[in-house]
Amino acid sequence: MSAVEEVTDATFGEQVLKADKPVLVDYWADWCAPCRQLSPIIDELAKEYGDKVTFLKLDTNANPEMPTRYGVMGLPTLQVFVNGEVVNSMTGGKTKASLIKALDEYL
Repeated sequence: MSAVEEVTDATFGEQVLKADKPVLVDYWADWCAPCRQLSPIIDELAKEYGDKVTFLKLDTNANPEMPTRYGVMGLPTLQVFVNGEVVNSMTGGKTKASLIKALDEYL
């Protein structure tokens, strides 16, 4: 079982904007090859950092509202939210090391 939970347009406010710790949202789609490559890295990070950061995946095919609201123009896009605000946004494939560096700033 993955330590990464699904988030939807309907649950975004509760799971992301009202979270009491940093949240990494992975915007993805089933047709996106780089998204599939990034998924195991996100799973690893969730297992290692899950007590400090909430990791969520949002299927952009089924949930178009939040990606539009937060300016997601390409996939995969990862956004880090702190206190309901986007503090970091990254688009495209990333290495585990680069993601750790991006998260460390908010821990």
